[in-house]
Amino acid sequence: MPDPMPFALTLGDPAGIGPELICKLAVDPARLSVPLLVIGDVGILRRAAGIVAPTLQIVPVADPAEALGVPPGALAVLPLVEALPPDLPFGKIDARAGAAAYASLCTAIDLAMEKRIAAIVTPPLHKEALKAAGVSLPGHTEILAARSGTDHVAMMLANDELRVLLVSIHLSLSDAIKAVTVENECRAIRFAHQACRAYGIDAPRVAVAGLNPHAGEGGLFGREDLDVIMPAIARMRAEGIDASGPWPGDTIFMRARQGEFDIVVAQYHDQGLIPVKYLGIDHGVNITVGLPFVRTSVDHGTAFDIAGTGKADATSLRTALAQAVAMTRGI
Repeated sequence: MPDPMPFALTLGDPAGIGPELICKLAVDPARLSVPLLVIGDVGILRRAAGIVAPTLQIVPVADPAEALGVPPGALAVLPLVEALPPDLPFGKIDARAGAAAYASLCTAIDLAMEKRIAAIVTPPLHKEALKAAGVSLPGHTEILAARSGTDHVAMMLANDELRVLLVSIHLSLSDAIKAVTVENECRAIRFAHQACRAYGIDAPRVAVAGLNPHAGEGGLFGREDLDVIMPAIARMRAEGIDASGPWPGDTIFMRARQGEFDIVVAQYHDQGLIPVKYLGIDHGVNITVGLPFVRTSVDHGTAFDIAGTGKADATSLRTALAQAVAMTRGI
């Protein structure tokens, strides 16, 4: 049975590798066979197809539902209001590219809120191009939250071996330490539990990483683990969530890879992202938890240095699509 709604791909930064990744994904025999809808620029996508998938037909549509009828070997595109120049330079920060990336993402969010698409899958955008276009929000996560009216979201990174959700995202280390509060810990643990349930895990085992070396070593190396993280875990266990810890950050990810836990709650950006990315950026997926819809993304940047060469690897985008399908179907 076909999906009743297409899975939407945003354009990403059109000066980067995003359009090439999209076209490679469309013709990839290893990808999941679900209907796709790109919210983007027809000319830019045709240029990308000419580089990486010459037989791919780019088909403009006026409504997301039309994507369900697009035949194999073709890719449905919902055009942006403002068309980009066909000679937009590759690999350069450009306000026009930033504006297009932002417009594509905003349209996808609106369609998701209207329940006209199954999920959003995002290629990379460029923060400096967004800024050049006058967009004050720094990246995907912040735009998704603001546009959807969501007060609190969390970033989760996932691959075939690990799921990691962050208490704080883009903060300095000193500010990330200040963000270790009982309220933030509880919210992250709830989000981790919610994310695992979306994958069809009935009783998720949530492991919480300590902030300090050896999870504080009983207060010898800092008291945040004792005074903040442990009470938050106790509160979540009282709510019926199988949360444990705080576990030392230098062993918790290994234990999760070995199957002891379903997900790890990491205290700050690098604590959580380094172990996932060390296992291979190409297979990592960035997932925003807490939104009223599913959103997954590649776990790499715009790769301006190889944009337009056809060298970009679409593995992460293919995996992001697979994770979006899994989360919408609970598998």
